[in-house]
Amino acid sequence: MFYFIGLGLYDEKDISVKGIEALKKVEVVYAEFYTAKLFGGSISSLENMIGTKIKILTREEVEEENLPLKEAKTKDVAFLSAGDPLIATTHSKMLIEAKRSGITTIVIHSSSILSAAPGIAGLQAYKFGKVTTIPFTEENYFPYSPYHAIKANMDLKLHTLVLLDIRAHENRYMTANQAMEYLLQAEKDKELKITTEETVIVVVAHAGSKTPIVRADKIKNLINYDFGGPLHCLMIPGDLHFMEAEALVELANAPKELFKDLI
Repeated sequence: MFYFIGLGLYDEKDISVKGIEALKKVEVVYAEFYTAKLFGGSISSLENMIGTKIKILTREEVEEENLPLKEAKTKDVAFLSAGDPLIATTHSKMLIEAKRSGITTIVIHSSSILSAAPGIAGLQAYKFGKVTTIPFTEENYFPYSPYHAIKANMDLKLHTLVLLDIRAHENRYMTANQAMEYLLQAEKDKELKITTEETVIVVVAHAGSKTPIVRADKIKNLINYDFGGPLHCLMIPGDLHFMEAEALVELANAPKELFKDLI
């Protein structure tokens, strides 16, 4: 038996009752935190809740060595990840391989940033286009695919959820400020008038916590704002419904004059 279990957004208490019940039954519990991480709790607290040791795996152990999948051929195994367990493509691949190998699988879903970020800001989830991720740039490495994804969504009048790079093995988590710097540089290079200093952006930090930060304003007004520690994400609104504009004012402290034609 192979359980894919989501841990939710922020701390060990976000896991479902169904997830806890499954963890108390299995023989081996693995977890990975290179795709996302819980910053409000600890694995030791979760271990105390379930009475079992959790082995944290590296990307190589999951994607190259397939350790959870190998164990699941002879044991009941749980594989934990932050958010929903099947958002990452590498996890979906594991599910496919498990099915092909004749291993019984059970997926226990949990909250995901893909629904939490739009919801907490009052944006309508069905009005989002392609999700994109801004990576850390390096010398001779500055990909423009996130910038072009935002443009494609804007052309369709859709919102864009922008996730930010995580390099857990280096303890590096991109901030919203760094992401905005990327967007301004991409605009400077490509000049498509997609992410200028005047572009309205929504920042969500610490989703799932008791005190999440949700701010909406022009990039120039948020680029130096202190959003605290990780994790952060961005949303670039497309065409807004008047209720979404009202939500950004009330829920994200957006200046009302930004939406004077809507509300």
